[in-house]
Amino acid sequence: MKATIWHNPKCGTSRKTLAILEETPGVEVEVIEYLKTPPSRDKLAQLYRDAGITPQQGLRIRGTDAKERGLPEGDADTVLDAMAAEPILIERPLVETEKGAALCRPQDKVHDLL
Repeated sequence: MKATIWHNPKCGTSRKTLAILEETPGVEVEVIEYLKTPPSRDKLAQLYRDAGITPQQGLRIRGTDAKERGLPEGDADTVLDAMAAEPILIERPLVETEKGAALCRPQDKVHDLL
């Protein structure tokens, strides 16, 4: 099984999720450091759809100016546009496998995709 993780190595939850993926037999992990190689707006929209969450639920609040900009109350298009322009606004880690996608907070959510 292939698993893609949009990862931030500075994030403890992201590191723990990656460790679970790497320790799971039969999982081929693709690691994308999303701050260096951000997903496209369309890819983000697809990931959130597949995860069953809204872009607002995938918005990183902590350590960003998202609240000051009114993004938590913004519409999906506004939030996706902001994330595409500033990937720091993407909550992590996002994981995608053939079983779907999830925002893996807490990291144990990744087990649902394996």
